[in-house]
Amino acid sequence: MISTQAWADARRLWDYHQMGHALRPCSVAVGLGSHDLGVADTAVDLYERGMAPLLVFTGATSRTTRDRMPRGEAVHYRERALERGVPASAVLVEPHARNTGENIRFSKAVLEEAGVDVSSVLLISKPYEERRAYATARKLWPGVEIVSASTPMTFDEYVDSIGDARLVIDMLVGALQRLLIYPEQGFMISQSVPGHVLQAYERLCREGFTSRLLHTDTAST
Repeated sequence: MISTQAWADARRLWDYHQMGHALRPCSVAVGLGSHDLGVADTAVDLYERGMAPLLVFTGATSRTTRDRMPRGEAVHYRERALERGVPASAVLVEPHARNTGENIRFSKAVLEEAGVDVSSVLLISKPYEERRAYATARKLWPGVEIVSASTPMTFDEYVDSIGDARLVIDMLVGALQRLLIYPEQGFMISQSVPGHVLQAYERLCREGFTSRLLHTDTAST
């Protein structure tokens, strides 16, 4: 049973994780690999709208995607894009990244090797990963403008799409924890977290939404 307070706190985290960037045409769109093929579909939608002339899909496999995407997240994303009519010449694949930092660094290297001049990146992730992806890219890909994007949906719609409300809240809490601790480890830029978001995070931790937390002292605050 999830309390009314926990639902409200989860929505506060959801809203904070969304960057709310205005979409605009960029040099390239980078789709971050995950279990969610919606990232690939959103990348194609934005390509069709003229928001980027080139797509890069990045990601190997993980414990949660190994069975569903045996050829690798980026490869399955590419296949989805080609099925939807994107020409092969407009898609690059980076099949080795296993975390967000590697997604950014390896995609940057693929584009450099291909001789693509990049001044702006349309960075496409799962909805609750927008801010984490943005903060990571700002740290590891300086000198380019980062525009965050994800599949447009509400918190309730995302919960329905996953089918496991507790897991979604756990993921929101885990993503927030990383925003708090990763800047000190050099993985991303530091961002201001409003007090009401921190309080919501702390209440959710106390209520046991902790399966996606890293084992650090910060996670228990």
